[in-house]
Amino acid sequence: MILWIVFSFYNPYSNTNETEPLVITFLMLFLPACLALFASITFKQWLMFFAFVWSLPFSLYLFFSPGIFALFIVSCIFYFISFLFLAPHRN
Repeated sequence: MILWIVFSFYNPYSNTNETEPLVITFLMLFLPACLALFASITFKQWLMFFAFVWSLPFSLYLFFSPGIFALFIVSCIFYFISFLFLAPHRN
């Protein structure tokens, strides 16, 4: 979530006058992070997998971008690892 804030408001490559990129990144990066947080609190394995699948395309896209924003793939990989760790707590 902090990485999204940096990406959205302190990105030297973005235009601060446009709101469309902010909305798209909110939907594709911030909301899956919130869902992953909720899934980890409630031990819902399928929600964690959904957060992983939801954020994967945009994370892969940012992986090939310059700078720190390639780290979004790391958070996506952690969603998948968390999904695997939640396997003993299946509901």
